Amino acid sequence: MSAVLRELVRSAEKAASIARAVRLEESLFQLLIEEKKEGEKNKKFVTDFKTLTDVLVQEVIKHDIGKKFPGLEKNIDGEESNEFTNDLGEKIIVKVCPTEQETADLLRVVLDGNEAASIALAKVVHQEIAFEDPALDNVDVDIPQTIMGIWVDPIDSTYQYIKGSAHVKPNHGIFPTGLQCVTILIGVYDINSGLPLMGVVNQPFATQDPDTLSWKGQCYWGISYLNANFHSVPQPTFPETNDNKPNSDCSKMLGKESGAMQNKLHRFSVVTSTGEAEDIRTALSDICEECLHYAAGAGYKSLCVILGLADVYIFSEDTTFKWDSCAPHAILMSLGGGMVDWKDCLAKIRQGQTEQNLSQVLYNAEVGGATGADRWANKGGIVAYRSKKHLENLLNLLVRKLPL
Repeated sequence: MSAVLRELVRSAEKAASIARAVRLEESLFQLLIEEKKEGEKNKKFVTDFKTLTDVLVQEVIKHDIGKKFPGLEKNIDGEESNEFTNDLGEKIIVKVCPTEQETADLLRVVLDGNEAASIALAKVVHQEIAFEDPALDNVDVDIPQTIMGIWVDPIDSTYQYIKGSAHVKPNHGIFPTGLQCVTILIGVYDINSGLPLMGVVNQPFATQDPDTLSWKGQCYWGISYLNANFHSVPQPTFPETNDNKPNSDCSKMLGKESGAMQNKLHRFSVVTSTGEAEDIRTALSDICEECLHYAAGAGYKSLCVILGLADVYIFSEDTTFKWDSCAPHAILMSLGGGMVDWKDCLAKIRQGQTEQNLSQVLYNAEVGGATGADRWANKGGIVAYRSKKHLENLLNLLVRKLPL
């Protein structure tokens, strides 16, 4: 359903506008930080944060999609609750009201009477976003609205958004930290099969004008349903290294050679988290050498694979969630790739099974016995890839280096 996809892209663009608008005013931004409750915390971090921006973005997406497609908003779930507590201890349910003035009045309570900030935010929330994407006009896929569930991560990599580093240098095109690692993720999945259907990944802070210091975003989308696949992802180009020489050391080789020959001719490019287990980091470093990259944000690391900056994104821990992976997973599937369970990968490769038998991550079932955010964790870890051949070759090398 191209109309739904168009609305998802428009909602993501509007969300990115809100994210940028909030960062323009430092005094306003400082008002928006609230520590998450224990049940909402990501256990990977000692402290985790929720911002009013997160909540606003999520509620705007729900409101706008529900307005265009009544009933679909009931199938939207996300990382954030819409309950916010101001400095006076007052609990407010944040939502998009029927009018801009009503939304401003609600935000005024959240922001402890800050009139100017409330009016400015309400204006952004109610603005109409115009965008052009000719590629969307060519999408003609009929997906029943009744099977659609939606996962939203309104601000992925909230810490980077709060920290706001703007001058981080990329390595082989990959930013290790900084505002470039912030993404807005909207993923649609089949509530029956659990497989992803459509995904939108918006990078609100993709590039910064050196003169005005204003930011421009970039949006990517994909749809994969039955035998139909469409996407907006450009053809990958080899990024240049920091010394402006082509990154030939990370070039691709699909053939299965001997171990020595393969290590000589091919170095896989992998992106992962600094929180990855030490034995896996060591094994990846042996295989990838300088083509092993670390970056913030699950959405951003997946985007690096989508854009061809890395062959694979691996994270073995259970601290990513359905809202982190659904959107990029859908885009990867539209490109012929996917996102699979890490533990399942290891087990099946050790049994001699190929990537054809690996299980795609699913989005329609809770983790049994878990509570809070852990109900929707990717318990087996994740592996994101564009090429099945690259995935199989890398996993075969990895299993030789990892203990049983």
